[in-house]
Amino acid sequence: MSQTTQSDLIGLADVAAKLPKFINKVPNLLTGLRQAYLRTPNTPAGLALAFEKAVKKHPQATALLFEEQRFSYQALNEWANQIAHYYLSIGTRKGDVIAIMMENRSELLATVIALAKIGVISALLNTSQSGQVLAHSINLVKPFAVIVGDECHQAIQEVREALLVADNRLHWFADQYTLITPGQAPAGFINLATQITHFPKFNVPTTQTVKGKDGLFYIYTSGTTGLPKAVTFTNSRWTLAYGTYGHVLNLNQTDVMYCTLPLYHATGMVVCWCSAIAGGAALAIRRKYSTSAFWSDVKKFDASAIGYVGELCRYLMDAPASELDRKHRVRKMIGNGMRPNIWNKFKQRFAIEEILELYASSEGNVGFSNVFNFDNTVGFSPTPYAIVQFDKDKNEAVRDAKGNCIRVKKGEVGLLIGKITRRSPFDGYSDPEKNRAVTMKNVFHQGDAYFMSGDLVRDIGFRHAQFVDRLGDTFRWRGENVSTTQVENICSDYEKIAEAVVYGVEIPHTNGRAGMAAITLHEGEQLNAQDLTQMVSLFKQHLPTYAVPVFLRVQKAAETTATFKYQKNKLKEEGFDPAKTSDKILVLLPNATAYCAIDAEILDNISNYKYRF
Repeated sequence: MSQTTQSDLIGLADVAAKLPKFINKVPNLLTGLRQAYLRTPNTPAGLALAFEKAVKKHPQATALLFEEQRFSYQALNEWANQIAHYYLSIGTRKGDVIAIMMENRSELLATVIALAKIGVISALLNTSQSGQVLAHSINLVKPFAVIVGDECHQAIQEVREALLVADNRLHWFADQYTLITPGQAPAGFINLATQITHFPKFNVPTTQTVKGKDGLFYIYTSGTTGLPKAVTFTNSRWTLAYGTYGHVLNLNQTDVMYCTLPLYHATGMVVCWCSAIAGGAALAIRRKYSTSAFWSDVKKFDASAIGYVGELCRYLMDAPASELDRKHRVRKMIGNGMRPNIWNKFKQRFAIEEILELYASSEGNVGFSNVFNFDNTVGFSPTPYAIVQFDKDKNEAVRDAKGNCIRVKKGEVGLLIGKITRRSPFDGYSDPEKNRAVTMKNVFHQGDAYFMSGDLVRDIGFRHAQFVDRLGDTFRWRGENVSTTQVENICSDYEKIAEAVVYGVEIPHTNGRAGMAAITLHEGEQLNAQDLTQMVSLFKQHLPTYAVPVFLRVQKAAETTATFKYQKNKLKEEGFDPAKTSDKILVLLPNATAYCAIDAEILDNISNYKYRF
């Protein structure tokens, strides 16, 4: 959210006007908050405990819908128990890590529940990873085993020799409904579907031994070294999300939450799923997002709520109008990244009453949720935080004469930081050095500590905020965080490129920032038509689709500061407009196989949203 108006600022009268509808949520929200805030690091907590409680409360309610499959809470629990008993039988114990690489499907969720029951951390691998990045992500967490769906088998096979995993610990699920047809595992892989068949379906005895401080997931985020970081997501943190985001949506057994978001990200795996579990509702999942199938899927599953990110909403708004746009019972949404310029248009077109926009990060300790249903805000935060003045040129928080940070005034933009307390701990990364890099100390008082989010937000009053922008070495595009260093490394692998500086630039009417690389060629080199095609091939071979630079800027030399840092702020400001620089600007248009020069016509078409990036 990069723009605000005076009407977005929230005052006492605005809150008072929202209270009548908010009061209806209060009993359920208080129930959730009790569970969220009465937990301690040493009390039983987490996904497995909450799921088993849901099973006991409504065993025959629908828990999961996928394609033509339907599971009650009891049936899904029994499947998970068989998987859990199997892993206990081969020596898996609390604190171990198992890496999972599967697309959205029933086997993924059954496996995650199973591992949560025995206190095993699920390392949720991004299914678009391959090569060196994939091997790094797996080896980083030192897994006891790797579980792969056949749809991702080839990527694992290609890096198999580099994996620090025992040969008998590569486990496999066929790409089909494995409870009915287990399939035949490829050579060197153990078929989990056949292994679990004879194991019992009753609950394993370990669920109550899993404490809040114990790890639940590793979720991968972009790293400043160019390789992913594994963020620890504890059972305590899951319980906090369950108690807040899960209960504020106020779903029940008649509801269906439709989620097309990748379940290796927290918005899908945590926020959408815990919203369903909290109310005994069903979670309906799709393997991959599809604009054309979205509303027909909503009708098929009779969904009443949907999970979203901003890009998904933009794709739905871009689609031609359909009779299905309003022929559904969806009235609630939960997610993040809804842009102000489509917020009200989206609600009106698709008959949405409540957008529960939220803010959270996989590694952070501060969260916001739009519990009062205001427009254009990530909502309200009950956790201790501050928004402080930030100097983008110096890349540091502004401090006063006493060395203390300075809070911004209402309506102003600053750096969001979350206070680290016993109730709001910073669980951090698997690497202690990275934890130190994002911790600020002596912020307002000697000895206090805050998590530095890396995000700029606007204080709009009554503990509400608007998201503005990301700082540092990552930017968000197509719902994914892109590591600038990773892209810079791949760009520099092209034989003619001596140096690359990567950053994100805004394209009108799109979400996030598209990748742009300012490249410097080796002395005497020039780019020809063949280069413009070969670069695309190289980038697509080694980078996820969302990380391939949309724009290239061919410069004579990379401009740096006195401390040899790249002048990215200036590059971002000049963007991809050829009129702002004498450098050559290139673009990779949608569905193109080569970069081309931006001329006045192409620039005009980009500005008027005639290309769908």
